[in-house]
Amino acid sequence: MAVVSGTLIVAATPIGRADDASPRLAAALASANVIAAEDTRRLRRLAGDLGVAVAGRIVSYFEGNEARRTDELVEALRAGDDVLLVTDAGMPSVSDPGYRIVAAAIEADLPISVLPGPSAVLAALAVSGLPVDRFCFEGFLPRRPGERRRRLEELAAEPRTMVFFEAPRRTAAALAAMAEVFGADRRAAVCRELTKVHEEVRRGSVGELAAWAEAGVLGEVTLVVAGADPGSQPAPSAAELAAQVDALEADGMSRRDAIAEVARATGVRRRDVYAAAHRD
Repeated sequence: MAVVSGTLIVAATPIGRADDASPRLAAALASANVIAAEDTRRLRRLAGDLGVAVAGRIVSYFEGNEARRTDELVEALRAGDDVLLVTDAGMPSVSDPGYRIVAAAIEADLPISVLPGPSAVLAALAVSGLPVDRFCFEGFLPRRPGERRRRLEELAAEPRTMVFFEAPRRTAAALAAMAEVFGADRRAAVCRELTKVHEEVRRGSVGELAAWAEAGVLGEVTLVVAGADPGSQPAPSAAELAAQVDALEADGMSRRDAIAEVARATGVRRRDVYAAAHRD
């Protein structure tokens, strides 16, 4: 008889308080045949906090072994094992390991289920006081100052509220760069240690927040930054549009896609960006 494949369960874990875990997560921890965890020690601690006895096999699944271990997990699924995928906090794949195994399971036509739960992105948006009808998640900014500035310049005209993750030791530099590129008056919120004992949300302009962060920031940090006001942004010149297209092409993007991306980022009509990119 053919073996029925197992299910890949992509599960969110608490971002701070263990009692934010859902009953479904506790049940999945107790019943999964295999648990792929970003940090196996944290996983065992979470199970202990929830009073769950883990019977399945626990394996590590983190950035350093993600590519190698994916094939092993796919084989476990094919053999009929349910595989529970968890990271240290929040939803797998969202600036955390998980994308590779999800993509591999889809490629192998294996069933996937999601177990929703806490999210630093949504929690920060909810308490930021900034518009949430439209938003985009930008993950971590580049570490190098030049690359970080270029990324922010690409986002300067983004009209949606933006959410970033940031390391505490780089928070002050990130906010200072935002003040330079976005303007010091752009509204923002620094959400620190969400759901934990020392939870703190600082709201203000990026200039004010950059000055506050100079003294040092501790804990897990999520930054929420207001989108650009279309009426306050000067239209980029043809030369600036062409330079942005050239930069994206230099990074490997096709000219057609580069033109579309510059049009989206700047709000300039695609045909005008096309004309600028094909100037003599």
